[in-house]
Amino acid sequence: MPKVHDRRGDLTFVEGGVHIPFDIARVYYIYNVPADAERGGHARRRLRQVIYAMSGSFRLRLDDGSRQEDVWLNNPIDGILIETMVWREIDRFSQGAVLMCLASEPFDASEYIRDQALFRQLAAG
Repeated sequence: MPKVHDRRGDLTFVEGGVHIPFDIARVYYIYNVPADAERGGHARRRLRQVIYAMSGSFRLRLDDGSRQEDVWLNNPIDGILIETMVWREIDRFSQGAVLMCLASEPFDASEYIRDQALFRQLAAG
């Protein structure tokens, strides 16, 4: 995301379709996560997301069915684009961490894949 800096502090903004490769349909935050908690544990069929660490840090474990990657987020202007059909787990939240997600779709529980074995089958096929 762009950063505008002056002596009074930094300002960052984001525009769907400009800084994010989709129109933003939903924004959500995750915060007050206990240090030993894990979030995620699912994939999404249609949803595209960009995830940021607005404060603190956390780890994303990403799996597209053929490749796994750990990504640490700890800078509020650096986000990661997560495309459709990517299994994600989020853990190692620092104290005071705030995760912000910009999502391409409104919430729809039916499009979640919460079974990792099923995800692997779908990703392979």
